[in-house]
Amino acid sequence: MLLPAPFADWFAARGWRVRRHQVDMLDAAGRGEHALLVAATGAGKTLAGFLPSLVDLAAHPSDRLHTLYISPLKALAADVERNLGAPITEMDLPIRVESRSGDTSSDKKARQRAKPPNILLTTPESLSLLLSYPDSFTMFADLKTVVIDEIHAFAPGKRGDILSLALARLQAIAPGLRRVGLSATIADPAQYAAWLAPDADAKAVTLVEGEAGADPDIAILLPEGAVPWAGHSGRYAVHQVMAEVARNRTTIIFCNTRGLAELIFQELWKVNTAGLPIAIHHGSLDREARQRAEAAMAEGRLRALVATSSLDLGLDWGDVDCVIQMGAPKGSSRLLQRIGRANHRLDEPSRALIVPGNRFEYLEARAALDAVAAGERDADHFRPGALDVLAQHVMALACAAPFREPELLAEIRSAAPYRWIDAATFSRLLGFVRDGGYALKSYDRFRRLAPDGQGGWRIAHPRLAAQHRLNAGIIVDAPTLDVRFKNGRRLGTVEEYFASTLAPGDTFAFAGLSLEVEAIRDTDLYVRATSRPARIPSYVGARMALSTRLADRVRAFLADPDAWHRFPEDVRFWLEMQAHRSVLPRPGELLVETFPHEEAHYLVAYPFEGWNAHQSLGMLITKRMERAGLQPLGFVASDYALAIWSLRPVTDPATLFDAAILEDEFIQWVEGSHLLKRAFREVAVIGGLIERQHPGKRKTGKQVTFSTDLIFDVLRKYEPDHLLLEAAWADARTRLTDVARLGNLLDRAAGTMVHMPLDRISPLAIPVLVLIGRENVAAADIDDALLGELADTLAAAAMAPG
Repeated sequence: MLLPAPFADWFAARGWRVRRHQVDMLDAAGRGEHALLVAATGAGKTLAGFLPSLVDLAAHPSDRLHTLYISPLKALAADVERNLGAPITEMDLPIRVESRSGDTSSDKKARQRAKPPNILLTTPESLSLLLSYPDSFTMFADLKTVVIDEIHAFAPGKRGDILSLALARLQAIAPGLRRVGLSATIADPAQYAAWLAPDADAKAVTLVEGEAGADPDIAILLPEGAVPWAGHSGRYAVHQVMAEVARNRTTIIFCNTRGLAELIFQELWKVNTAGLPIAIHHGSLDREARQRAEAAMAEGRLRALVATSSLDLGLDWGDVDCVIQMGAPKGSSRLLQRIGRANHRLDEPSRALIVPGNRFEYLEARAALDAVAAGERDADHFRPGALDVLAQHVMALACAAPFREPELLAEIRSAAPYRWIDAATFSRLLGFVRDGGYALKSYDRFRRLAPDGQGGWRIAHPRLAAQHRLNAGIIVDAPTLDVRFKNGRRLGTVEEYFASTLAPGDTFAFAGLSLEVEAIRDTDLYVRATSRPARIPSYVGARMALSTRLADRVRAFLADPDAWHRFPEDVRFWLEMQAHRSVLPRPGELLVETFPHEEAHYLVAYPFEGWNAHQSLGMLITKRMERAGLQPLGFVASDYALAIWSLRPVTDPATLFDAAILEDEFIQWVEGSHLLKRAFREVAVIGGLIERQHPGKRKTGKQVTFSTDLIFDVLRKYEPDHLLLEAAWADARTRLTDVARLGNLLDRAAGTMVHMPLDRISPLAIPVLVLIGRENVAAADIDDALLGELADTLAAAAMAPG
């Protein structure tokens, strides 16, 4: 399709040429085809998604909603709204563009439903709410296109579930609707095409590949001394990072966690002797603070912004000269996404630096560079659509209009994540939405649906529609628990996720003390001081998982001495000493070393399955060691290794890594801890069983937890096969424990384990054993010098001649 003259002139006036993929998107639209565009950041991807709509609306002005744009972030939608304003204003196009999110005023929301703009920019959650209104049928009747930006940020998770269900409803309202997906970083386009298409028909989606841009310029920033043995922050390089900031107009410094972002921000301020303007941006900050930082970046008033994944998907700041990744990137796709924030121009290389936190992270950084150069992306893991999300969606549709069960089931099954739903499962789900299920149906508060007198279902009372809209949403805030002694003295807080893995008798390190869990009641974690070693380290939230593909590349490095010439001398010597003292695992092998050290016996395994999986495995194996009488004292995990120490030696580690651990210890652990109860809390909130808000009043986290705990206990006793208990188990098995990777590891352990009994610590074990010193003191009291001394002591034992 030729670009109409006004558009061609507009491109020419800006000195731009029309990209091939932008023309291909116009052609796909002309044929009425769904389309998936995979193009590099800075390639005009978002404009390519909108271009067919702008051209159509310019030729055929309308006062109806034409295009719906779905963004993962409110800030990204607002940024796109600003950027769309330029072509619309400069070509004087008769097109109205507005955004809608939780921050939009109630008056504007009502007006948008009655008189929608031509292009509406919104989020999955806001779209779901729009579909809960009776006027949604008229609002979306003439909808032509849905554009889903950053599709990889939705599809594999629960936000993807609710969006996929919303697309199925939109397609039912407007059968001729075209679906368009945009992304810069997906490994398997066919997977995403199936998710995007009606009835999961990937062949119905035209794949458009963007023009290749300039290769990114990525380097690894090495310290002036040796690469550290342990740590994840890269704070040793803060002077070098500040010097890089001073050299550039604007730098974005990415950190993998909010805590690390705060740390690096403070460390940079300490060495910012020139007083350069720098700011911080992450999801826990107040919305106004984030917006101030975004505005300052957009206006060029900042020299550096320290950020987390809150900016992974990025805003269009063209003057960013460099991106710095503090710590390992954890995946090539994430690294590319972050690198794309620099320059934001297709024909100029994006410049980035990686600051590895330790020696294993150096290998991971090198693996990431190789993966980017090879065009390799991280695979996403799709799973069946969640039942709690489906329950919320069914309630939303009931608020809009009565429905009949067979027709609604057919519509739901047209959404790719819910192809698996059969009539029996859907009947169970309707029973839950209708009255809460068998054990709860006698309570009026759980009755939400009633027969409509014509063979269908309607909401049981009009007030339920307002209540649903007040409480709907997929993101459930993670609450914290107060850590207290029995006398009420408060020590601080831990994230509920960590507390949910604990059972009475467990010990953990916190506030410089070794604490034993006595009880968990409501939002309080009761402890007592103990002289027993702190077996479980405290932590805040689950960390980013190391991608399987990067882990495979690191394994390949270990097994290929011919590649070591690319590494710094200290890293190369470390690997050479490991090969001399023990062995280096080959791809596919599970190396397990056992050795005595300082009056304890150590087992160190190197699964390379990521911190989340290793943390769960450590809990399970220590339980098994207890039953075997090995008297485990504690464990510590990294992305690469797991170390467990005990009073008695492990002579046959194969018995500990038996796959049956997932059927025995895993189930006992989940049921004995509060993990399942906390997973139930989330699915109960999403599924609408528990309300977070009433008009003018929001429940506290304690009130929500108390309500869900009561219902959980009732269901476990009287209806153990309840739909939400099933959904909670699904969450516990996947998202909370990374159990899929754990299962794969255990399945292959018996046939691939290489056990090396040693007489002393091995060089490869040093990085994970240094973490023992880090985990056994309060975070605020960690002295890098002391940890450095510990690392030097361990290294002297492991790498001395002889």
